[in-house]
Amino acid sequence: MVPFALAGVAAFAVATLITWLAEVPDLWFQTSLAGLLWGIPGTLTMVVHDRNRRRRRALTHPEFTVDA
Repeated sequence: MVPFALAGVAAFAVATLITWLAEVPDLWFQTSLAGLLWGIPGTLTMVVHDRNRRRRRALTHPEFTVDA
């Protein structure tokens, strides 16, 4: 899910840049900026969660293996 979150943050970054440069209502800029600012910590949380997933799964299901 992290690549989808990164794509969403990138989309909000582009939208923020476009709304900042264009003559659009303030609400559009504020909405895109909020999406960008909320997306960054959300993405970081997902990265940490995914990093710890293998360790948690090994503790609860010792027979589980990941073929990577």
